[in-house]
This record gives sequence, structure tokens and C-alpha cells, in this order.
Amino acid sequence: MSDASKPAPEDGRTFVGGVAVRLGRAGAATSRLALRPARAAARSGRSVVTGEAERAIDGVMAGPLPEAVARSLIEHRVVERVAAEVVASGELETAVLSALEHEQTERLVLGLLQSPALERIVADAMASRLTVELTERMLRSPEFGRALKHVLASPEVRGALTQQTTSLGGEAAAAIRRGARRRDDSAESRVRRRTRSSRSSETRPTEYAGLATRGVALVVDALLAQLIFLIGGALIGLVASLFGRLRPEWLVGALAGAAWLLVVATYFIGFWSSTGQTPGMRLMRLRVVDRGGAPPSAGRSLIRLVGLALAIIPLFAGFLPVLFDDRRRALQDLLAGTVVRYDERLERSRDGS
Repeated sequence: MSDASKPAPEDGRTFVGGVAVRLGRAGAATSRLALRPARAAARSGRSVVTGEAERAIDGVMAGPLPEAVARSLIEHRVVERVAAEVVASGELETAVLSALEHEQTERLVLGLLQSPALERIVADAMASRLTVELTERMLRSPEFGRALKHVLASPEVRGALTQQTTSLGGEAAAAIRRGARRRDDSAESRVRRRTRSSRSSETRPTEYAGLATRGVALVVDALLAQLIFLIGGALIGLVASLFGRLRPEWLVGALAGAAWLLVVATYFIGFWSSTGQTPGMRLMRLRVVDRGGAPPSAGRSLIRLVGLALAIIPLFAGFLPVLFDDRRRALQDLLAGTVVRYDERLERSRDGS
């Protein structure tokens, strides 16, 4: 065999490579043909598995497992613990504050509040029958009654009501005092102008009480003393009625007069000698004092009570010296050596102001 008939080495290698490629292609085609049934089976298997899984899940949800899980969550307080951890971490507060501070949130809230739809919804809800029924049911409920009783019995409400009542009475008394003090000065100035007193007709500020304030205080004290006498007399008469009617009539009148005199004397002498103020004088912020600035003694108070009676008997003529005297003294003050001052000014003079 000649050398020309032998194939070259390069041609041999090329032939072998071509055969290998052809064999590989044929194998790939064969494998695809062979795996096609398997792929179809896999797709049908997935659909079958999905259907079985759905039926299994439905069976589990229809069974007692969900209820058991829910009871376990409630018993072990899982939700509360998780919520407490979230609140304690501060992340929830940060998120809420961030959302509230966001400009878009503000615009959204403002738009919602200004929306006519929200107004209509609120108006319809307030006018609905359900709202009226719920309100009536709440008002009739025992819980609401207990809550209202608790609120009204609270110290805060009682304090507010007491303060309101006190402030109202205080304002009325202050108005009466201001009006009476203006009349003190106006009455004195008129009398001085008409009598052409040697002193200036203009009334200067003074610490001594005038005719109007003393008159109001005396009226209040007379009413209180009379009320005490009537209550005491009614109680004594009620007890005495158990043993029949007291006779003779003159004796009843004498006893009643003596009791009235005793009540009046005890009332005025007791208040004057102890605090220098009767309830009426305290209302008008007045105080009776002796020459030393102290409350008069019991003896001086008795003399002042006699002078008060003498001042009242001649149609209250004993009070006229108040309009002319520098210290506005009435007949009872001239006899007992006392003066009646405005209490606020007396307190300031004691403090050295």
C-alpha cells in the first residue's frame, strides 16, 4: 500500500470529532424523547399534590386545631406579651409620632375634618334612632347612676360647689359693703355742707365706720337675736305644752319679755366683749374697740348696750352724732368710750403698715 492511499493524521482526527458530535446529538434527542413522559407525569403529579394539599388544609381548619391554638394563645397571653414588648421598645410610639408629625398626615386629617361627607355622617349618626336609644339606655343603666353618684360625691365636686357658693355670697356681701361705705361718706358730706361746718365739707378717708354700715350691721344683728329668741321660745313652749297651758297671761308676758332681754343682752355683750364683732358687724367688716384698741370689757359692753337702747328709743336720734363727730361715734360709743372701725384698716394699723 502506497503512502498516497494512507489518510493524513489531521483528517483522521476530524472524522472522529464529527462522529462524536453526531453521536452526542443523537443521544440528546433520545433523552428528550425518553424524558417527555416523565415531565408530563410530573406536571400531572403537581396538580394532584396541590389538590391533596388543599383538601388536607381544609380538613385541618375544620378540625379542633384552630380552636386549640386560639385557646393556647389566650391562656399564655401571647398577644399581650407581644404588644407589651412592642410598646416597651418605643418603636410603636416612635412610629406613631413620626406618622402624626408627617405633613401628609396633617393634610389628610385636615381634609377629613373639613370634608362635608364627614359632617353629614356625624349629623346622620347623631340624628339616628340608634343613638337616641343608646343614650336613653345608658342614662337608665345602673352603671351610669353609680358613676354619676360617685362623681357628685367626689371631694373635687363638693369643693367646687362650696367655693362657688362661698364666692357668690362673698361677692354679694362685698357689694353691700361697698355701697354702704359710699353712703357713709356721702351722708356725712351732705350734712356738713348744709350745716356749713367749720371743717372742710369734703369727707376725708377715715378708718371709722359711718351711719350706713353700722345701720346694716345693727339690722342683721337684730334679726339674728330675734331669730334666736323665737327658736328658743318655741322649744320652751313645746316642752311646757306637755304639762298644760301656763297661767296667768301677765306672767307669760313677763317671762317672755325677760327671756327676750336676756337673749339680746347675751348676744351683744357676749360678742362685743369676746371678739369685738357681732355677726352683723363681721359681715360689714366692722369692729368695736375701746381706747386701747382692744375689745371692750363686759362692763363697758353692758354700758354700750344701755346706750344703744337709749339711742334707739327717740327714733334713732342717738345715732346723729355719727354725722358730726370726727371719729363717727354714736351715743352708745360716747357713753362707753368705744369707737367702731373698719376691720381691714384696723388690721393694717396693727401690722404697722
